[in-house]
Amino acid sequence: MPDVITRAGTAGRDRRRSELREFLMSRRARVSPAEVGLPDGGARRRTPGLRREEVAVLAGVGASWYQWLEQGRDISVSPQVLDAVGRVLRLSNAERRHLYVLAGLNPPAAEVEPAKRDMCEGLRRLIDTWMPYPAHIMDRYYNCVMYNDAAASVLGMRPETTWNCILDFFTDPLYRSRARNWERNARTVVAQFRATCSANPDDEGFQQVLADLREASAEFAALWEERDIEDAGQIRKELDHPLVGLLSLESTALQVPARPDLTIVLHTPLDEANTAAKLEWLASPEGRRGAMYPVAGRAGRGPAGLRMLTP
Repeated sequence: MPDVITRAGTAGRDRRRSELREFLMSRRARVSPAEVGLPDGGARRRTPGLRREEVAVLAGVGASWYQWLEQGRDISVSPQVLDAVGRVLRLSNAERRHLYVLAGLNPPAAEVEPAKRDMCEGLRRLIDTWMPYPAHIMDRYYNCVMYNDAAASVLGMRPETTWNCILDFFTDPLYRSRARNWERNARTVVAQFRATCSANPDDEGFQQVLADLREASAEFAALWEERDIEDAGQIRKELDHPLVGLLSLESTALQVPARPDLTIVLHTPLDEANTAAKLEWLASPEGRRGAMYPVAGRAGRGPAGLRMLTP
């Protein structure tokens, strides 16, 4: 068995080195001398793109070392040198991370490419298509970027709240009045937030959110001191809605690799309490009218014959 593992490891390393060689050659061929301020050499130039020696000079490394890197030899590689090579070859963030992996180093944190910053319209279509189920999108600091109509009617998201989802979880009286399993979920929310903070120890934005939470909520401060930690995933939510009663939902946090600064939170109805039908009714014209008068009103018929309040 050890021989099998050794052979598999050697084969994987050889494939990675081969891919490293092909990847660097292909990226070098894309960059013209003129793009990096070099003369193109006219018709005498046979190499498409940059020569190895030119990449080495521009990156500030030895020509032999760069040749060995491109050949996939077993040499010592530092992040600083890879970054210099990446700048010369004009690598995107995804390509730079790929270079790190092929060179056997841990890749840097993902960044948002400038061309991907216009994805918000597509993400808006995504959460609107998720109707009649609640969905919202947060930035890396848990600030709400956008939410659909179901998130407003079910979770109580509205313009006058703070727009920070974790701060609202602890301080918004409307949400807390609806959340049946708030105490159990509070531990999970804090543990997941600690995991995010732990992954970004030098980010002042998280430290500011943490300070705001500690000041605003003694309950958060107490749970934070317990030092529980969990990766983000799914959370079961049980809500008492003033129009339709109990709703059982499963909240799932998703990330788009092209937008690592955003998290999409989708709520899926569970097979309990006729939740799916209730959500459909809340999104209907009758349900929307009823939401305007959530306390007083005359009794009406909701999903599957359930009685609820409508104006």
